[in-house]
Amino acid sequence: MTLEIGKKAPTFTLQNQLGEHISLEDFKGKRVVLYFYPKDMTPGCTTQACDFRDAHADFSDQHTVIIGISPDPIERHEKFVNKYELPFHLLADEDHKVAEEYDVWKLKKTFGNEYYGIVRSTFIIDEQGTLVHEMRNVRVKGHVERALTYIQEQL
Repeated sequence: MTLEIGKKAPTFTLQNQLGEHISLEDFKGKRVVLYFYPKDMTPGCTTQACDFRDAHADFSDQHTVIIGISPDPIERHEKFVNKYELPFHLLADEDHKVAEEYDVWKLKKTFGNEYYGIVRSTFIIDEQGTLVHEMRNVRVKGHVERALTYIQEQL
C-alpha cells in the first residue's frame, strides 16, 4: 500500500500499554493524530508526549484522538504512560511493520553510526480513515500546536 494524502490510511492492530489490541478502525467517526516517535523516556520523546498530554483536552474538543507509536515494548510504554500520566494510547510496533507502512522507518546517522529507526512524524486521519495531512521529520518544539492548529483550521 502506498501512503498518499487523500487515500485511506494504512490500517493496523497493535497492543497498547495495557496489552489491549488497538486498531485504527476502532476510531472510525473520530479524527486521529497518529504520531511516530523513536523511544520512550528520551528527552525529545518525553517532551512531545507531555505536550500532547497537555493539549489532550483541546484535541478532544475537536473530536480527535491521539495515538503514539514506537518500537518500544508494551512494558516500557506502560512505565512511560504511568510516569507522565499520558491520557492516550501508546502502541508497541516492535517489529516496525507499521512504521514501514507509514514510511517512517529509515536509515539514520548519529555521530557517524548508521542504524535504522523512527523518523519522528505525525499523520492526521479524518473520520472516514482518510489520510489528510502528514508532518515528517518534525522538531518537537511547537509541533503539537501546529497539529492542533491544522485540525482546528482545516477540518
